[in-house]
Amino acid sequence: MSEVHSERRRTLLGWLAGSAVASGVGAAGVASALAAEAPQGKNVARFGDALLGLEFDSQMRSRLTQRQGQTGAGRAVTAFHASERLRLAGGAWVEHFALNAQALDRVDGPHGAGVRHRLTGVSNEGIEKTVMVTFYERHPGLALLRVGYRNTGKQPVTLEAWSNSGYTLLPARGNAGKRGFWTFSGASHADRRDWVQPLKAGYEQRNFMGMNSSDYGGGTPVADVWQPDCGLAVGHLDTVPRLVALPVSKVKAGAAIGLEFEQAATLQPGQELATFDTFVTLHTGDYFTALNRYRLVMAERGLAAPQAGPESYEPIWCAWGYERDFTIPLMTGTLAKAKELGLEWAVLDDGWQTNEGDWKIDRKKFARGDADMKQLVDTIHDAGLKARLWIAPLAVDPGSDLLHEHTDMLLLDAEGAPQFITWWNALYLCPAYAPTIEQTRALVRKIIGEWGYEGLKLDGQHLNGVAPCYNPAHKHARPEESFEKLQDFWKMVYDTAREINPNAVVEFCPCGTSYAFHTLPFTNQAPASDPLSSWQVRHKGKTLKALMGPSAPYAGDHVELSDGGDDFASTVGIGAVVSTKFTWPEDPKPKDSYQLTPAKEAKWRKWIGVYNDKMLPKGQYRGELYDIGFDRPETHAIEKAGRLYYAFYAKRWDGQVELRGLAPGRYRVRDYVEGRDLGEVSADSNKLRIGFEHALLLEAIPV
Repeated sequence: MSEVHSERRRTLLGWLAGSAVASGVGAAGVASALAAEAPQGKNVARFGDALLGLEFDSQMRSRLTQRQGQTGAGRAVTAFHASERLRLAGGAWVEHFALNAQALDRVDGPHGAGVRHRLTGVSNEGIEKTVMVTFYERHPGLALLRVGYRNTGKQPVTLEAWSNSGYTLLPARGNAGKRGFWTFSGASHADRRDWVQPLKAGYEQRNFMGMNSSDYGGGTPVADVWQPDCGLAVGHLDTVPRLVALPVSKVKAGAAIGLEFEQAATLQPGQELATFDTFVTLHTGDYFTALNRYRLVMAERGLAAPQAGPESYEPIWCAWGYERDFTIPLMTGTLAKAKELGLEWAVLDDGWQTNEGDWKIDRKKFARGDADMKQLVDTIHDAGLKARLWIAPLAVDPGSDLLHEHTDMLLLDAEGAPQFITWWNALYLCPAYAPTIEQTRALVRKIIGEWGYEGLKLDGQHLNGVAPCYNPAHKHARPEESFEKLQDFWKMVYDTAREINPNAVVEFCPCGTSYAFHTLPFTNQAPASDPLSSWQVRHKGKTLKALMGPSAPYAGDHVELSDGGDDFASTVGIGAVVSTKFTWPEDPKPKDSYQLTPAKEAKWRKWIGVYNDKMLPKGQYRGELYDIGFDRPETHAIEKAGRLYYAFYAKRWDGQVELRGLAPGRYRVRDYVEGRDLGEVSADSNKLRIGFEHALLLEAIPV
């Protein structure tokens, strides 16, 4: 990280037995206190900003304090832990390093002005540890860490792994402590579990960012634990995805969290090993605040979701209701009804192709091949809709021509075996191999440039992460290149589509997985990705609004996947794009039919109309206002054009709610779905008594 100026470092050996010293650090606005006495009587170095304090004892163990203001006053929210440590060959952890020096620098760079603290100590094994902790003025409550280890001995030292920011968040005081903890974990799992869960007794999740199943892997390298008055998050800040683990567990002392990285290495005398940048942050409220801060920091490093155009917010009809047995007449016969209901996109889903890999048009459905495909696009356009096509890149079917002719494109493990993709019973192609890249680029050019589609639906749980590749034909510098360069593959897909059509929508749907953050800069629509419940629709929405921005074009996915198959309220209320896969006028499937009956049509028409009228995804999602784990009823808020929109969810509720985030003045509160007034509130008097079952969506209109 660049630094434009630096202050003279000050060694603090002589201060370790002294009294506390406070020093301001100019524009960085960070207060520092050094060499204070810990409650245990051990000397510590203490520093931080207005929200987060770190204390290191004489063995370089640390603890976190939650602060309120520049005075440095605060309370410890963890005990002292061997927070940064090194694992030797054989499994023993090196945890104690005698602190012998500290320095202080002012820094400036992509994150603005800040203060960097440098602490150095040596272990009994002769390993010198240097911990650099940086606080930035524009990112209060977040500390960036980079740790280095140097072999000062005369013999080689063999290492297995390192760990940063390993802490246990202590229970809150009083009654708040009895309410327990919640957690957000950014890893992917084959059981498609909730990303946000209560942290119950026995909970333990490693949160490995690599493959946790043959085709489920990748994710957002952040984990968070929180309680009503304090939350703690850790993660890494590398612009390349890394195979880290972020273990979270419920332990007797509280909620344990940290970041670990397996890194086999042998340090010769004098050699060093450095971790990549990691962070620790404290926050109040739920995990949204930490993920939003992570997004802002990563944007400063060059990774940010694109600004979406109006096309990304338009509601969607998908032909997947007919599934793979669709016919062209069935699909085209539904287009007029989709347009009549207020939908703007028509998506041709899985089943148009002969197989995954070749991506040849199925002549049983498109007798004239390319000509019939182009005609379908023209028909969609004639109905007043935009056309989007489904593909599952990186998958290749056994029996395909591509696999027969280009086995060199396969991703292979260390034993030379291919990686398996379930559902399609396919195999992986390596995303870091030039022929794979060029084959996919040509496919995108055909779909957008020749056939005339305005969008892509990239689908499959295998999109999110890939295993390390050992295929000798690829000549990878390291097997991990396949995982680390996956984001470059998706950048190619996004850029290719947008070069042909600058308004193209590239939907990224990694079925059921926790989105890989490093992929999000290369998609302009992210759906709930096969949600298993309305709860998943809502908390995935909150997550992606944090990771992509408060106006991100997050889609609730097919409403038929929500509770009851018709829970539009969970999509509309959180500011998500509406999507449906109804069939009409009939459904040839006797089982699992999605036919739009007259009763359903009335409901679909009403909710799609509400969506188009309010267009809440274009507003600012205010995820910091309500705690999804502890506030009851579950509440979401959106600010748009001077109005606040609130969505309440519960099985049944009859009681008072608080309308947070109101500016000064009075507001008329209206149920904008049913068109009824509920009274007036103000910022000073923002309580309202309501009753509902399942959901209530309200609009606060300035009077």
